[in-house]
Amino acid sequence: MSPRSASVNEELRRRSRERLLQATVDLVGERGYDATTLGDIALRAGTARGLVSYYFPGKRQLLQSAVHRLMHLTLQEALERAPRPEGPDAGRELLARAIDAILGLTRDHPLLMRTHMAGILTADGFIQCPEQQRLAYLLRETVIAYGSADPDTDYPLLRALLMGAVVPLLLPGAPTPLPRLRAELFQRFALHWRSGFPPADGPPAESPAEATAATARATAPQGEERGDS
Repeated sequence: MSPRSASVNEELRRRSRERLLQATVDLVGERGYDATTLGDIALRAGTARGLVSYYFPGKRQLLQSAVHRLMHLTLQEALERAPRPEGPDAGRELLARAIDAILGLTRDHPLLMRTHMAGILTADGFIQCPEQQRLAYLLRETVIAYGSADPDTDYPLLRALLMGAVVPLLLPGAPTPLPRLRAELFQRFALHWRSGFPPADGPPAESPAEATAATARATAPQGEERGDS
């Protein structure tokens, strides 16, 4: 039997790594971080325990890569979902989809995302792995499609705003409703509520102050609304 080619070996390594990442997402989402061991992950992935240490220096690094993979796969699926946006507003639609993808992922996987955020906020910080780089690439391309003239500045801002929205969604005992956080982000980027994948329960009710401000904007003469002299 002839030895496997380098390309076949590389593909087998890629598949083993992805099985470990998926097993990590599944187990931590089911049991929590502390109740999940590296041996459990290897067993669920159907790989040897030694392969975990071969690919990842520790459990925290494995978890970050696993969650970043889940995030970039979710984001890519949202951006590519049919019908693909076209025309002058395509960039706004893509940004709306990106926001909805991250907020929806947080809503659907609270234990996993809470554990992930806790790891990032510790001394481990951001881990520069291929999965994180793919997520960064997709978000940066979305900012460019939105019309940014300075994506190197605007991409980190978008990332910070999304992380800032994820935390209150996960706050134990006092989470902020997703529609309210979505409305704030959409207002920040001048996106229409019906863009992206709006929640079924509709937009949040306006507070009296917001309603007054909206009425003032709607009735102000053109130019005055922007504060033009």
